[in-house]
Amino acid sequence: MPQNDPTTPSAFDTATAVSRAEGGALVAELDPGWDVGGGILNGGYLLSVVARAALLDSPHPHPVAVSASYLRAPSPGPATLTVVPGPAGRTLAHSVVTLADAGGPALTANVTTATLGTAEPEYSHPVPDAPSVEECFSVAEHRHLAPPGVQVPGLSLQVDTRLDPATAGWAFGQPSGEPHLRAWMRFADGREPDPLALLTFADALPPTSFAMGDLGWAPTVQLQVLVRALPAPGWCLVEARSSEIAGGWVDEDYRIWDSTGRLVAQSRQLARSPRR
Repeated sequence: MPQNDPTTPSAFDTATAVSRAEGGALVAELDPGWDVGGGILNGGYLLSVVARAALLDSPHPHPVAVSASYLRAPSPGPATLTVVPGPAGRTLAHSVVTLADAGGPALTANVTTATLGTAEPEYSHPVPDAPSVEECFSVAEHRHLAPPGVQVPGLSLQVDTRLDPATAGWAFGQPSGEPHLRAWMRFADGREPDPLALLTFADALPPTSFAMGDLGWAPTVQLQVLVRALPAPGWCLVEARSSEIAGGWVDEDYRIWDSTGRLVAQSRQLARSPRR
């Protein structure tokens, strides 16, 4: 596994950094290297930026529920973040965060923060059977095999994604007909997962419509992520399923397990179906 130099910020931490400008405004520099193709920034990456802004003045250290509406695709480069605090107590704190670029608001999110732990669950749905990381298909190492017309996203070079061969037939021109994807995931530079990373992982797989042979962009309209526990170091297993693709819309449900098999995050999103 690649090791991140502890004296140097990871690519993820640099790309999602939020700081205070003169006068107290919150600003970020949206990194073009976290795109999903065509310069369009990944929705999970943007959610991690928004959550960092919410945590700056929160009495709690972790995002546990983030629900975002994507108003339009922001451009890479300078962005501002406006945080409106809500009720806060010993257990939870709430805020509304708006991310904007030069063109105006691009994303607004309700963020709930709390303190997560590692306690064993009272009940948990079993982790699915999956091949080992070594038996899975590296997106980055095989980017030269991308189908004609499919741009290799910068995100795939930042997040090391190893597709389960059972759900990767679309990558070889053999779509399964079932909108289901599964992969092992970690940061390419070895940064270990944490709650902020899970927000990105919860939108880091290709659209589930890829498994159906529809390889176009599926823009996210609304995305909710629940972070359930602090993840253990190592690879995360990420699974996405759609229950219906109809009328130009597609839903996606994610579940994410850490290296111990603990469910650490879930998400649900509504997106537009790729244009045919």
